[in-house]
Amino acid sequence: MNGTTTNSYPPGDMRVSDADRDRAVSELTAAYQAGRLRHEEFDERSTKALHAATGKELTDLLTDLPADRAAADLEKRSAVGVLATRIVVGASGAAAVSLGFLALANGLSTPAPAHVPTAAQREFAKQVLASQGIHVSNIPVQPATVPGFDWAGTITPAVIALLLIALIVVLHKSGLDRRIIRPGRA
Repeated sequence: MNGTTTNSYPPGDMRVSDADRDRAVSELTAAYQAGRLRHEEFDERSTKALHAATGKELTDLLTDLPADRAAADLEKRSAVGVLATRIVVGASGAAAVSLGFLALANGLSTPAPAHVPTAAQREFAKQVLASQGIHVSNIPVQPATVPGFDWAGTITPAVIALLLIALIVVLHKSGLDRRIIRPGRA
């Protein structure tokens, strides 16, 4: 016997289930697709597998075939899938944090609107300066258009950060990485 493939079936004269028969046919199909069985052999063995009653009958059909590599391939793909999921979550988290800091920095660095003096305030300033012996013909006035709050530069990164955090929460709640590790179990 070859170990991996045949040891998973009930031993000897113990009865097999429909799932055991289906698994045996899947292993025969993989062997046929790999070119290990001719068409006639595949048909004959598949028919016997579907009618098998005991574990011995199934293992006899598979003893001359190498161990099934599908499980190893699935495990390898699962590991890659988990790694990819973790990379997406990590990158999303890093982007969310950096965009959150960008939004905070934009919000805090926006200058407060400067005070534009009224005409009465300008006249008062001229009188105070004149009482000190300083004669000013005109007090410079700041432009009427003062830069305001940068809404787009603050809100856009904040919204993107929130969306990335929502993506992380959805991936975690959906259990995507657990389904990749153990296919068929949710």
